[in-house]
Formats: sequence, C-alpha cells, structure tokens
Amino acid sequence: MKSKYFLGLALIAPAFVLPAADPALEVPLGLLPVRFPANNAYTVEKRELGRLLYYDKRLSADGTVACASCHAPENAFTDNKPVSSGIRGQKGGRSAPTVFNRAYSLAQFWDGRAATLEAQAAGPMANPIEMGNTHEAVIATLKGIPGYRARFKQVFGSEEFGIDEVTKAIATYERTVLSGNSPYDRYKAGNKKAMTASQVRGMSVYFDKAKCDQCHEGINLTTNAYHNLGVGMDKPNPDEGRMAVTKNAADYGAFKTPTLREIARTAPYMHDGSLATLEEVVDYYDKGGIANKNLDERMKPLKLTGEEKKDLVEFLKALSGEGWQAKLAPPTVFPK
Repeated sequence: MKSKYFLGLALIAPAFVLPAADPALEVPLGLLPVRFPANNAYTVEKRELGRLLYYDKRLSADGTVACASCHAPENAFTDNKPVSSGIRGQKGGRSAPTVFNRAYSLAQFWDGRAATLEAQAAGPMANPIEMGNTHEAVIATLKGIPGYRARFKQVFGSEEFGIDEVTKAIATYERTVLSGNSPYDRYKAGNKKAMTASQVRGMSVYFDKAKCDQCHEGINLTTNAYHNLGVGMDKPNPDEGRMAVTKNAADYGAFKTPTLREIARTAPYMHDGSLATLEEVVDYYDKGGIANKNLDERMKPLKLTGEEKKDLVEFLKALSGEGWQAKLAPPTVFPK
C-alpha cells in the first residue's frame, strides 16, 4: 500500500486525448501526461499561436493589457497583487490565480463559472474591467494583422477565424504551463535528501494534524471543489462566491480550492488577496477561519504549536517546482 503522503491521482475526462510526442510537453516529475480535449487537439503550431496571443496586449481595447499582465511568468503566472488591475488601472474584486497546471483543473475561475480553459480565455477579453474589449473587436484587430491571419490559416486552415479559434489557441498554450519536480516530488520519488528536516516534519503536520489533504490532495494538490473558509465574511458586503453561479444558497461564500504548487511564489493569498504571507495563511487556518452561516464544517481550530506552524510553512515551500522558468519565456517579436 502506498503511503498517504504519496498521492498521485488526477481526474481525466474521457473526452480528452494524449497528443503526439513533443519535447515541449515533457511532464515534470510528480505529474501525469497532459490530455488535450478531443475538439482542441494539440499541435506545436497551435501552442505557439496561443503563446503569442497570451502575451499580446493588442487583444485589449486600448492595447495596454494582455493575459500575461495578470498571469506573468516572472510572478509564477500571477501578478502578486491582492486584486488585479485592468485597462485604465481599474481594479477587479479577486486575486489572479496562477495558470500553473490548469491542464489538470476542472472548472475555471474562483467561482467555477467557466467549464473549460477555452471558456475561461474568452472571459477577460470582454470584461469591461479587465481587457475592456468585445470579441468582435478582438477578431477585427487580429484579422487586420497579416502575420496573425497567416498563423490562423496555418493552424486552423482558414483566415476566417473567430473567438473560438482564439481561445482554443490560448488554452493550448496554457495547458503546457506546468509545475512539478519540486523537492516534495523528488522526496516522494526516493530522494530523502530533497526536503529538509523541517519540511519533512511539516509534511507530517500537513497530512496528520492539520489534514490539509482533505482539500489539497492528488498530483495538483487540490480537489477542485468549493468551500466557504470564512474569508471576507466579516466585510459589509461579502463576495457570494460560487453561489453567484449556481444560485444555490449552500454555495454562499464558497470558492474553488487552488493548487498549492508554487504557493510560496504566488502571494498574496485567498480569493481576495487578503493574506500577505504563508505564515498569515497558516494562522488563519489555525484559528478556524471566520464564523459565518455557511462556514465549511472542516474549518476548526487546529491548535498548532509555533514549531508546527513553522514546519508547515517550510513544507509548503517544498511545493515550488523547477525547470519551467526557462521554457516559458514570452515572445520578443509579435506578428505584424
């Protein structure tokens, strides 16, 4: 029987297929092969088109914001801000989650309102606070750029493309943004020197005392489920979270459980960016969250000692991966 510390499960939809071999799709230690949707098969050319679109600010209404503005590789594919800024400096209401390992995710956004990565990619472009554009205007802009017309024809077989082709390309690129080969992965693989003594003790706290794996488990350290942790519930007008999508009162204040991979690099934390450090996150869980009518039943005081808190933080740092930084550099030249 495998140790409970060595979880390695992932939910893979049957409509997903493995792509042809490509060195760029080499999966880091600790992850499973990436499946791509049957209706959005992987090709190198599509990935490269998606990479260009992801970093191109011309997709926004005023040419100032790209997907990468809020999900930048130098910031572990987030922006390290409590809430993100869109065109004209407008502020959103939630923190930008990392793009890492979205290939293993289910519904997208903190509230799960997008069923696929393709649907998620369409959202910010038409959001008046984020990129402030319309899908029609995005397509008109791209069709006005000969270099993009040629690339879309190469990838999709026609210069007559629409928003579906744009989002399929972006999602293809995003599915190659992976984080693995962390000290924790290497420790699981048998290298008992990969983690420090403090991190090994913290792993025990994570699984045995704090039971973080009730929500953060599997290869991507998330169940992809939604929970009310009490975050922001003491504010005058709390964010309804998942309930705004489902209209189900049981989802009030519930938000999607994020991956813990690269967690040390993706501060601040929680859906509203209200916790600045991992130490603050551990303290928040230790006190059992903020009481409210829908607080998850698992949110109870943990009664961790000071040393256990320090060790748990050190273990969370052991979830940062290696190797992706050099592979995912943004383009230096865009189509003209």
